[in-house]
Amino acid sequence: MDRREFAALLPALLACSAAIPEVAQAQSNPSALPFIESGVFPPAPPKSGSVKERVSRHYVTGMLKAGNVRLEMHETTQAAGAPHEAIGTHLHNELWLVREGTVELMTNGVSRKMVAGDVGICVAGDEHFIKNVGDTPATYFVVTVGPRE
Repeated sequence: MDRREFAALLPALLACSAAIPEVAQAQSNPSALPFIESGVFPPAPPKSGSVKERVSRHYVTGMLKAGNVRLEMHETTQAAGAPHEAIGTHLHNELWLVREGTVELMTNGVSRKMVAGDVGICVAGDEHFIKNVGDTPATYFVVTVGPRE
């Protein structure tokens, strides 16, 4: 999947999120986040969370003017063998774009292998996690689209 095909997916994801009652209700309450303007967003310095083997770089968080939808993007690198994050669900949709390595994306109990160049999608409300299942570090971009949580 190239960038143009990915960009073509965004309107469909926005439409899906608006069709879920909880999401539609959350979108009707504008958040205090700033509106995202067109531009270029360089990454912030790397930041480790609770797991040292997982490092993230933040790009952008804010509201899209059309539909008051929240957009967030970051890049994460997981070391080989790093524990995955807790299984979770969200009101927003998540997209993973694998840059390097091999990961496993689990959605609703079904695990799928992803390699560099693959795109994974988890729609709002689905249980999910992503973990590095390869022998080298895995790096992927995460794009979230939906209401503020």
